Amino acid sequence: MRMALIAGAAAFGVWILAPAASEAADRSRCSAGVCELKLTPQQLLAAAERLVHEQRYAEAAPLIAALRQAPGYTMQTRFLTGFIAAQTGKLPEAAAQYRAILTDDPRQTAVRLELAKVMLAMRQPAAADKQFRIAEQDATLSPEVLRTIRTVRDTIRSARAWQVDVSIGIAPDSNINNATAVDTVTVMLGDTPIPLTLDDRARKRSGLGQTGQLSARLRLPVAKKLSALADLDVSGTNYSGSTFDDYVAQLALGGEYRFTDRTSASLQTVGASRWFGGDAVSRQIGVRGGAQTLIGTNRRIGFQLDARRTTALFDSGYSGWQGGLYGTYEQSLSPAIVLSAGPFLRRDWLNERAYSSTEIGANAGIGGELRFGINFGLSAGVSRARYDAPIPLFDVSPRRDWRLVSRATLGNRKIRVLGLSPQVSWSFSRIDSSLALYKTSRSRFEFTLARYF
Repeated sequence: MRMALIAGAAAFGVWILAPAASEAADRSRCSAGVCELKLTPQQLLAAAERLVHEQRYAEAAPLIAALRQAPGYTMQTRFLTGFIAAQTGKLPEAAAQYRAILTDDPRQTAVRLELAKVMLAMRQPAAADKQFRIAEQDATLSPEVLRTIRTVRDTIRSARAWQVDVSIGIAPDSNINNATAVDTVTVMLGDTPIPLTLDDRARKRSGLGQTGQLSARLRLPVAKKLSALADLDVSGTNYSGSTFDDYVAQLALGGEYRFTDRTSASLQTVGASRWFGGDAVSRQIGVRGGAQTLIGTNRRIGFQLDARRTTALFDSGYSGWQGGLYGTYEQSLSPAIVLSAGPFLRRDWLNERAYSSTEIGANAGIGGELRFGINFGLSAGVSRARYDAPIPLFDVSPRRDWRLVSRATLGNRKIRVLGLSPQVSWSFSRIDSSLALYKTSRSRFEFTLARYF
């Protein structure tokens, strides 16, 4: 008995050689004990699936190769190829086939679960957990499957030790010194207002910088429900010269306690430093804590409290305590798209009352993965800030601000450059202040290559 392909797939069917005793002998042409059989793509797919189910992978391979030529069957051939690769130990090939399906259509939950299993087999628990987390949002999954996913995710979290995200790029910026948007300000000499023209060095200037970010997280289980946490975040932008170089580093150490598989809380000590223009400008030490819980299968609520002591090295008037309370509501609109929103309250108790303020506002955003490997994010926030005391040189009334921030991000993880994926983001911020000196606007683009370990 022999079987071989003799022609490619077409819209009307596929020609193969089959044994003379074929089930479809009524549609075959036989000669010398060998029959030529015509199958439609649907029949060819069914035959390939049956052979795969029976673990006859070598016999299924030529059928899958023929089906690959039929239009409209790309996903099926990729899945079968990936499944065979996974079953025969060719894990990188299996992962590549599953990822190709998901980049074209991230709604394929069954494929995502297969990819997660392959990631576990390849000893990439962080990548597996991400795929399980996205799949978990699919409302069509049965309760039994959801319980299995959550059990596996608990196992991954208890064993996973670290995670690192890295990005590098360039950043055109309309206001690298974050300076005022006006050319003149009014100062008060007694009751007399006097307009003054600002020196060029006090006005905003644009520039092109090289930017980089590193985010690392270490998680070590120390008990059944308790894990030690360590987070390191470093970011910076380098411009020509050192006058406007800006670097920030933050380290957080603490722990996380999981009350249930749906509810957890964490508490960490935090230390941070900032350097601007080549000099250290501030240091911070404090604590942050929070809690979150999952509601149903696709909603999550949480809060975070952050309180820290700031030492301003450029002006002691800006030293003091800073605190913030942030609420978050997240809802999955689809397995790969998440909507989030939440209010926040911030308070600065600084040495100078004129610099101390209370700010209240809200943020909202949407982001996730689309077809063809595209990932996106859109966010915006608005707030109102009120200061405790006036700055007599500028006004007899305390400063009042309206603040707006927005950000848009677009990337493609299907494209790889030295293992890094391209991403472009645009951020905009604006302050409309009752004091002209503090009115600012800033527009910044970032063209980066990012990788997630």
